[in-house]
Amino acid sequence: MSSRRLIALLFIAAFSALGCASKRVLVAPFLDVTPYGRVGLVTFTAENAKGELNTLATEYFAEQVLAAQAIELLELGEQGQLLAELGMNRMDVEALRAIGEAYDVPAVFLGDLNVSGVEPRASLSALRVEATITVQGAVRLVSTESGGSIWRESARISDRVGH
Repeated sequence: MSSRRLIALLFIAAFSALGCASKRVLVAPFLDVTPYGRVGLVTFTAENAKGELNTLATEYFAEQVLAAQAIELLELGEQGQLLAELGMNRMDVEALRAIGEAYDVPAVFLGDLNVSGVEPRASLSALRVEATITVQGAVRLVSTESGGSIWRESARISDRVGH
C-alpha cells in the first residue's frame, strides 16, 4: 500500500466530520466552517515520519475541506517557520492571537501525525518485504481569539504495506 493511500485511509476515517459518513462513527458531527469565511491551515506536524507525510496529509485535508465547504483556506506553512516569523516559540494563545491579527483569520486548523509501531517482516524464500505501520492523526480547529478548541477529530489506523 502506498503512503498516499495510507494517508487517504487515515483522513477518510478521521475527518468524516466534514460531512462524510464513516463506518466507524454512527452519527458523524457536521462541522460548518462557512460562518468563518476565511480559515487558516498550519502544515501538520509529524512525529517519527520520514519524507513528506505531513505535507501530503495537510494537502489531502485541505482538499477535503475545500470540496466540502465554500470557504477561503489560507495555508500558513510549517508551524516552526510561522512561529519564528511571528517572534513566538510555541503555539499558545498569544501565538494564535498573533496569527489571527497577522493573517485576518478567526480560526486555524492545527494537526499532528504520529507514525509508530513500524514492524518490518521479510521472507527471503518468497522475496517478500512487508511492514505493519500505525498512524495516529489529530486535527483541531482553534479560535485565534481565545485559543479554545472549536472542533477536534482524531483517528488511529494500522495497515500492512509492502510486497
